[in-house]
Amino acid sequence: MAREKLPLLTKANVKTFLLVNLGVLLLTCGVYFFKLPNHFSTGGVSGLAILLGSVVPVSTATLMAVINIALLVLGYLFLGREFGFWTTYCSLMYSAETWLLEELFPMTAPFTDQPLLELCFAMMLPAVGSALLFNYNASSGGTDIIAMILKKYTTISDVGKGLFLSDSVIALASFFIFGAETGLFSMLGLFLKSFVVDSVIESINLCKFFSIVTSKPQEICDYIIHELHHSSTVVDGQGAFSHQDKKVVLTAVRRGEAVRLRQKCKQIDPHSFMFITNTSEIIGKGFHSV
Repeated sequence: MAREKLPLLTKANVKTFLLVNLGVLLLTCGVYFFKLPNHFSTGGVSGLAILLGSVVPVSTATLMAVINIALLVLGYLFLGREFGFWTTYCSLMYSAETWLLEELFPMTAPFTDQPLLELCFAMMLPAVGSALLFNYNASSGGTDIIAMILKKYTTISDVGKGLFLSDSVIALASFFIFGAETGLFSMLGLFLKSFVVDSVIESINLCKFFSIVTSKPQEICDYIIHELHHSSTVVDGQGAFSHQDKKVVLTAVRRGEAVRLRQKCKQIDPHSFMFITNTSEIIGKGFHSV
């Protein structure tokens, strides 16, 4: 029997496509408008292109495109089908948008004479863009491809440390090429990058986990199922002081839904007791697949 094909043009796919492209755009703008003019070499393809651009008479955008395409070829040779569609798409779009900005808005100098302010934008915009990409299992390629190859063919299991090491080498090289001030800013940006990306990812995925001790579990579960369109788990409980039998409703909802659920629980059962905690990684139906 022929395998039924799922429709490509769905609301979820369109949302993913738009957010991935927004992520690439933010990444490109942060790198082109703030990172390249200041020579902030915080690692990755852009950092390597900045260093090479100081000794090779070729534009940084062209160097980034050449490096990205070369890494894509390596990715397909060594990783095959494991090499994702989104990585290829984002890598090519990243190079194309950088080249387009170079043609439309040539940058001969930084926007301001405040390098610390520009470093903040050089880290913040790419961090938000990268977080959007990572949230949809995409990446801009670059040195991530080398990390994927090393993970597959070597005994290196901690890819994060390997990437940080390679980025550190690129950042340290900026000391010798662009001077101590730019080198120090590059090192500062390198340390900020990892923290900012992680923080943005957690903020994007932040949800609320509820443990609701109540004597009216059915009404609360009905609201969760029919109004919030999530499910829940009900377990038995007993008050340690009152020894009364209670039910504990366990559920996870998004931030906007958490306020509604908290208010509704108090309406249904004014004596309910709620534990509400932050969580940024929920695997299951209605949230993220494995």
